[in-house]
Amino acid sequence: MARGKIQIKKIESSTNRQVTYSKRRNGLFKKAHELTVLCDAEVSLIMVSCTDKVHEYISPSITTKRIFDQYQQTKGIDLWSCHYEIMKENLENLKEMNIKIRREIRQRMGQCLNDLSFQDLQSLENDMESSWRVVHDRANRVLTNQIETSKKKVRNVEQINRKLKMDLGAMDEDPYGLVDNGGDCNSVMGFRNEGPCIFAMRLQSNQPDLHRETGPTLTAYPLLE
Repeated sequence: MARGKIQIKKIESSTNRQVTYSKRRNGLFKKAHELTVLCDAEVSLIMVSCTDKVHEYISPSITTKRIFDQYQQTKGIDLWSCHYEIMKENLENLKEMNIKIRREIRQRMGQCLNDLSFQDLQSLENDMESSWRVVHDRANRVLTNQIETSKKKVRNVEQINRKLKMDLGAMDEDPYGLVDNGGDCNSVMGFRNEGPCIFAMRLQSNQPDLHRETGPTLTAYPLLE
């Protein structure tokens, strides 16, 4: 069945337009390759899609620049002069901007002020005052943050110091650190000041002894030395 004739106009659907572009681009590249092989022609194709993607086909034995140079020589025109003039103009604008910025920097440092009018000096003074206020506010915020951080550190140190004092006071009142281990028990734990030694002490009940006087006794059992 023969295909119907396609009306040549812009395809409204972006999806269909992109699909058609891809198919026809591949067809053009195939034809360019056939011309290169069959006719020993030098072919260069540059295509830009609606999404600004660049696609290029060029014969294997040449470069795009060579094609452009040959085209300029044949037609007697200069394709690069316009582009060169635009680049030259942009370069001059960048140079002027650079000179202006350097002059402003020197003026903010108190240099190159002789050529400024009274209005220019006032404007420069206002700009510097505004900049000073911004720097001053930033410095105050940084200093405030540092002070708050230091205060927090001091409060933490004070808390540690108070806890150490309380622990030291408890040791002064009970140097052996006796603990009743829950209250209803006949054993206690003790810590000696002169070293990290732990003793288990057991209160023994009164036992009759023919060789000793009767009464409760206290026995110490070393656990760790």
